[in-house]
Amino acid sequence: MMSMFDPSQFHTIGDLETFLAASDVFSLDRNLPGGERASWMRDRLLHFRYDRLPRKQQSLVRQFLGQITGYSPAQLSRHIRAYRRGEQIRQSWRRRTFPATYTEQDRELLAEIDNATGRLSGNLAAQFCAGQFAAGDRRFLRLKDISNATVYRLRQTKRYTLRAVTIEKTKPVQTTIGERRKPAPNGTPGFIRVDTVHQGDLPAGKAGLGQQKGVYHINLVDEVTQWEVVVAVENISESLVQEVLIIALFLFPFRIRNFHSDNGSEYINYAVARLLEKLRIRQTKGRPRHSNDNGLVETKNGAIIRKEMGRFHIKGVFAPRINVFYRDHLIPFLNFHRPCHFPYRTTLKNGRVIVRYRRQDCQTPYRKLLSLPHWETFLRRGVTADDLRKQVEEKTPLQAAQEKNQAKSVLFSIILPKLSATLPLSLTQ
Repeated sequence: MMSMFDPSQFHTIGDLETFLAASDVFSLDRNLPGGERASWMRDRLLHFRYDRLPRKQQSLVRQFLGQITGYSPAQLSRHIRAYRRGEQIRQSWRRRTFPATYTEQDRELLAEIDNATGRLSGNLAAQFCAGQFAAGDRRFLRLKDISNATVYRLRQTKRYTLRAVTIEKTKPVQTTIGERRKPAPNGTPGFIRVDTVHQGDLPAGKAGLGQQKGVYHINLVDEVTQWEVVVAVENISESLVQEVLIIALFLFPFRIRNFHSDNGSEYINYAVARLLEKLRIRQTKGRPRHSNDNGLVETKNGAIIRKEMGRFHIKGVFAPRINVFYRDHLIPFLNFHRPCHFPYRTTLKNGRVIVRYRRQDCQTPYRKLLSLPHWETFLRRGVTADDLRKQVEEKTPLQAAQEKNQAKSVLFSIILPKLSATLPLSLTQ
């Protein structure tokens, strides 16, 4: 263990005294493995019969062993106690680890499944492994009970990545149409939110007919007044959407300043962009990870359209008849007679905003429009305050609701008989 001579040549305590007195002259090598140093140390303790030495000579042996091995006094004491008990000076050390549940073969099998199925989600991949084992493949004995999280952990291992086919993420389509931002009306009407509600498709029948597309409802809601306009369209082609949007925008009594939608292709296209640009309407679209940007119109989808039109399939050819019902009955009822909740916001000292919906804040969109300062200045050309007042005074709220329901019954009497074979009995009665 010394670079110039073997320290095992010291046989007597006097040799140790001579060495310790001149140990600074020698260069010692302490880089040998711990097992070899422990074995050499045990041999020296046996050679000098450490237990039979007087305390002074034991001290010299300890100094000698510490100088050679580089052990601390605490380490020397542990080795000497083991020597006195007749045990090994240094037992082989082994890191404590958990037993491996999944082997390298399991990682390769998971990669094989992902290559064949196109990298399913975690739960689907786990179910696929269970199905493969149920089919008699004993290789999936461990993978049949794999969890969703473990699937994703195994997909990060090196063995998996070496066997799996590289799958790139879907690259988003970059378009300059619309601006990703949340509109800020600041109490000004004309900032509308737009969304589409699909009435459902009818699957292909046994008679050889193909899939029948259902009607689409385009819902437009003003953010400040909650003035709502609904139109129906047979399909969401660019030409038809552009045509009904022109009608819908002019059904609002005030000027439209902002048109906000999600990222659906029925609105984010050049035909709609040119229309809005011609009308001098700013177009914005939803921001990523901000699902509440279009929350107002989405709540209206369920509270108005689904409640009035149901969830069953309606053929797209009935869109013109539905638009007549919307124009003559539903839109006037919603805006002049049906009250809406308007939020009352309170800002605390710490900046937190408390939103409440109070009874005194419930009012119709028309009354909300009248409550705005200088509301008449927001009206578009051709619409006057007298025109709006006459529409309100024509019917009472109850009369408007009853006439709306009667008109809806007539509409469904035309639609439902043609769909009676596909609807539940409760909807046809």
